[in-house]
Amino acid sequence: MRLKHLATAIVAVSSVIAVSACSGGDSASGEGEGGDSYSIGISQLVQHPALDAASEGFKKSFEDADVTVEWDEQNAQGEQANATSIAQTFANKDLDLALAVATPAAQAAAQAITDIPVLFTAVTDAEEAGLVASNDAPGANVTGTSDLNPVADQLQLVKDLKPDAKTVGIVYSSGEVNSQVQVDLAKKAAKDMGVEIKEATIANSGELAQAVDSLGKVDAYYVPTDNNVVSAVSTMVQAAEKNKALLVGSEAGQVEQGAAITRGIDYTKLGEQTGKMALQILQDGKKPADMPVETSSNLELVVNPKAAKAQGVEIPQDIIDEADNVIK
Repeated sequence: MRLKHLATAIVAVSSVIAVSACSGGDSASGEGEGGDSYSIGISQLVQHPALDAASEGFKKSFEDADVTVEWDEQNAQGEQANATSIAQTFANKDLDLALAVATPAAQAAAQAITDIPVLFTAVTDAEEAGLVASNDAPGANVTGTSDLNPVADQLQLVKDLKPDAKTVGIVYSSGEVNSQVQVDLAKKAAKDMGVEIKEATIANSGELAQAVDSLGKVDAYYVPTDNNVVSAVSTMVQAAEKNKALLVGSEAGQVEQGAAITRGIDYTKLGEQTGKMALQILQDGKKPADMPVETSSNLELVVNPKAAKAQGVEIPQDIIDEADNVIK
């Protein structure tokens, strides 16, 4: 009789131990009590201030939420083949979630990673890029945030600073869907403003200088959120100064590097917004398929009077007074 009771007790204790072990495993993966912990991969297309800020903002959301993350951060160095390789590596790893920063990286991730949530940021048009069925109802394991910038408002800055401007030059990557979307918006806005858009395409940042030269004389340049162009924006700055053409950017990092002005998205805040979406997925059980693509409403007017002067333009004092950030 005692042996029978002893055996029963051993089974009971073993069951408790087994349950405890399972609970500990769930906690480590972020599903149990006593602190969340996750493994997340970040695939960033190329290193430049806007994308760097988006990645940092994403990570900041987890820090602010006091959530522990083991990060696997990879940079494709602007090469689509590298982005594809990173995505395939992530697909074979034991990750809880993946973040893709910029459209080509997101396209690679969406194609390769199908069994965990994939979030994107710094993507201009997720529908056009084939990442989601629709922005309102993504429909699969992929969703995120769009950096569709106010192209018409940004182009209007050309007229605000250089009222007699008749031509605006734009260089963009032929292989980036998000860039074509912005150029189309710029053409539409330019027509209403009575401005001609001159355009040239590149395959990589090494072709930028030649492409700028091919535009000939223009009154201003506009830099879209094109990753190849932004990663070599100093080339655009040099051309603007040499040709005394106003350089209007699409985000603050470009103005910090020598563009004259922008009214654009705060990429750190955009990354934070994406991070909050990730936390809703990981902690609250939300499904990417049901989470609409989000956009940012945080726009900043950023001016660089010194850069503008080098480009032959004086920024009016009322615009400087209005600015959220004045680069010294």
